Amino acid sequence: MNQPASRAVDHSSGYSREQIRRYGQLSPFELKNVFIDLAQHKQEDEPGQKGTSQTQMLNAGRGNPNWIATGPREAFHALGYFALEESKRVWTADHLGGMPEARGAGGRFDSFLRRHPELPGTELLERCVEEARRRFGLDKDTLVHELADGITGDNYPVPDRILPCAEQIIRGYLGEEMYGGTLPEGNVSLFATEGGTAAMCYIFDSLLKNDVVKKGDRIALMVPVFTPYIEIPALDTFDFDVVLVRASMFAEEGVREWRYPEEEVAKLADPSIRLVCLVNPSNPPSLALSERVRNQLKDIVAGPNPDLVVVTDDVYGTFVEGFTSLAADLPHNTLLVYSYSKHYGATGWRLGVIALHDDNVIDRRIAALPEEAKDRLAKRYGTLTLEPGKMRFIDRMVADSRDVALNHTAGLSTPQQVLMTLFSLFDLLDEGQAYKHRIRGIVADRLRLLLEGAEMKIAEDPLRAGYYIELDLLAEAERTRGPEFARYLQDTYEPIDPLFRLAEQTGVVLLNGGGFDGPEWSVRVSLANLDDLDYLRIGHYVRAVFDEYGEEWRRATSG
Repeated sequence: MNQPASRAVDHSSGYSREQIRRYGQLSPFELKNVFIDLAQHKQEDEPGQKGTSQTQMLNAGRGNPNWIATGPREAFHALGYFALEESKRVWTADHLGGMPEARGAGGRFDSFLRRHPELPGTELLERCVEEARRRFGLDKDTLVHELADGITGDNYPVPDRILPCAEQIIRGYLGEEMYGGTLPEGNVSLFATEGGTAAMCYIFDSLLKNDVVKKGDRIALMVPVFTPYIEIPALDTFDFDVVLVRASMFAEEGVREWRYPEEEVAKLADPSIRLVCLVNPSNPPSLALSERVRNQLKDIVAGPNPDLVVVTDDVYGTFVEGFTSLAADLPHNTLLVYSYSKHYGATGWRLGVIALHDDNVIDRRIAALPEEAKDRLAKRYGTLTLEPGKMRFIDRMVADSRDVALNHTAGLSTPQQVLMTLFSLFDLLDEGQAYKHRIRGIVADRLRLLLEGAEMKIAEDPLRAGYYIELDLLAEAERTRGPEFARYLQDTYEPIDPLFRLAEQTGVVLLNGGGFDGPEWSVRVSLANLDDLDYLRIGHYVRAVFDEYGEEWRRATSG
């Protein structure tokens, strides 16, 4: 593990500069597959003892966490046994049951728990149900029946937007973790979706269909940002005129702060910008918005651009102590996207939610549309309600998610909604808070090891989530060897050349930060999906490649 890193690399990448330049046109997540192929060939071409490779591929390109929350999953499976018992009491035959009954469900639930103390998850399940009753005042029969019927999956989701008890509980969870502990006055409605990515698709689609934004409109992206927010607006469906708000501040020479200068945020004061999208905490820099920027945005909405629609993707918010979403600062302008995937290790479950305040600028903008547009939309949604003009935007998203005609089958599967409910209740317990602090510690330790190996410096920041890190290699080149070395790199190599070298020579897979509209010579490292000491190794490899460039520069300039 602590062997000299210099043996990790040989010479420059075997690809020509023109080949690398062409690959640079790909999305980072597609380019990643090229690096994976290179890393796999490295393993195959370098046999070790007994036919095994000495090189292990270290794929830190995608942020799929290698942890899961076991407690709420045990509660989920225990609930499944109770639901089957409920089904069998209605209709008992070989492999045949009936639908769980609501009346008396709470009492039967208590009896089930007493009879099965040995079943993993029953104690936590009981505490989750009691927490829901205590905190939200839910009727026990109603809650237990929703959970049992939901996990059975024997009914369409009703209401289609989200199950009633689930909405109250998930809203409470978001209040604690996204809204700074207090929900805004008035009601916040939720739409349960197939993860955060589905939420993005539904939002963009419905905003366009309802003329909240039109093809060719000006929108803003706060960058660096998750690549789909860059790629979706460029599709011919939208063809938006995109204004970039860049996190371009430096903490000191050669050390990026990844913060937004006042003049960059001020771009959003232009009322021609109809929409701004951001990931908060950011992806890949992994920093929550500063209070200074949040206050500036509040001033912009209170002043020159009151109709600005904000789409904030806050999936990493739970990794920052005291996190507060823009949905708390600007509740009437903001669509909040949240996914359970990263916090709970549930990417395969596809669990997400959209939150929107009932009193919001989107509904007001729809109400102010010209009569011709209102007539078109009335025809679109007229089969769903006798008063389509009064249909809320969040309900239009539900309908649009099934092309309106299939609205009666819309909604996230009920077992998925049940697991989201249990995840939310788990977070509200002491065990859930302890789990949250544990996974924060995991990514913090991995970041420390990566930087130790790479011998690189980053800005200290209490709002760092640390789920990813973006390292600006060009800034590091200037900081450590001066501007002449930085210019040499730019003149001689393509910005993604270091990633080819890492994959081809060391088996390390990272993503190019330029693909996230960050600095071209930056790289993104996921701190979520490998073992802790793997990050020390990756750091060593990054430093070795960096030093190799330095040696090439020394030879080129010494002659």
